[in-house]
Amino acid sequence: MEHNKAGEVALRMEKTTQNTVFSILFAISFSHLLNDTIQSIIPSIYPQLKEDFSLSFVQIGLITLTFQLAASFFQPLVGMYTDKKPQAFSLAIGMSFSFIGLILLAFVGSFPWVLVSVGLIGVGSSVFHPEASKVAYMAAGPRRGLAQSIFQVGGNGGSALGPLIAAFVILPFGRHSISWLSLIALLAIVVLWRVGLWYSANYLNIYKRTKREIIQQHLSKSKIVLSIVVLLLLIFSKFFYMAGISSYFTFYVMDKFGVSVQQSQLYLFIFLFSVALGTLFGGPLGDRIGRKYVIWASILGVAPFSLILPYANLMWTGILIFIIGLILSSAFPTILVYAQELLPGNVGMVSGLFYGFAFGMGGVGSALLGELADHTSIEYVYKVCSFLPLIGLLTVFLPNLKQQKV
Repeated sequence: MEHNKAGEVALRMEKTTQNTVFSILFAISFSHLLNDTIQSIIPSIYPQLKEDFSLSFVQIGLITLTFQLAASFFQPLVGMYTDKKPQAFSLAIGMSFSFIGLILLAFVGSFPWVLVSVGLIGVGSSVFHPEASKVAYMAAGPRRGLAQSIFQVGGNGGSALGPLIAAFVILPFGRHSISWLSLIALLAIVVLWRVGLWYSANYLNIYKRTKREIIQQHLSKSKIVLSIVVLLLLIFSKFFYMAGISSYFTFYVMDKFGVSVQQSQLYLFIFLFSVALGTLFGGPLGDRIGRKYVIWASILGVAPFSLILPYANLMWTGILIFIIGLILSSAFPTILVYAQELLPGNVGMVSGLFYGFAFGMGGVGSALLGELADHTSIEYVYKVCSFLPLIGLLTVFLPNLKQQKV
């Protein structure tokens, strides 16, 4: 009798792991919002840090470099380690680094300690992204694209909130007010601890399901390696282009069309809003019509619009930038899930690799395009970037993967 009851409980738990667990997805998305709010505050307070510590632009660049390296370099390493030795509460522990980093940043008295502070926040982020993406994969059931979209929309929201908090809280009240934001990290720790309890209770059944998927995977090692390389090149084209828009688009419309700073911010908002929409719809679309088709459409499909953009008038620039953001942003959740399904036994490592590479390409792209703009013109930068989506032609080398029915 007791054996039957144990069997029924195990069956119920396995069924649960085969369904989409929306409560966990929303929890991890909300945590992503909190994490990326903390992240996006760092560049937003550069003017405050510059004034407080009399920093040069080289030192500002070192802050960015320290944060980007800490936030990107460790991600695949964290993912690789937790694939082999699952850590149910690693998310809450990782967020504790961000908590400490925020407290330090509010009260440190020297530039080296600023670097230590942002480095700790970067480490927190490097733990969060691969592990949270793995949890989204675990809670997805058959709707993996939808799960990644829900998860990533939270991050988009956080990226938008950070500058607002900096403008209305930190800049008016001074650097010490950053300590108030430690409450955001504390809230995230509580939420992620709850997620860790679910992770701990369900990991074994999800691990069994993943083992079955590994057995069903018939691709050769060389084909998998080629596919990962192609996907990373697609990430390169997407995030290089996105860096050009997010970092320099306000300067572009001001320089080319003579609009005011306020008007240029409106055009940037149009782009960021379309990015949020595209992220939300890209994943579910991949679940329904196939991930390879969405990758084709989202990278290569942007090319006609990106090629026209440098020659468009102001009205069409606003329309085109909305279309570009909508289509291009649909790529990442689909690419990430495709990569996870290529290597179902290494979801954490894959997530860390792709998030880390995306972070790195965003930072490198911003720096190189800024250098190009200094030596040529901002308009020339957009003409060069307009060809990047043609890298989407490489999608032809990706195999068609069998997907679960939604």
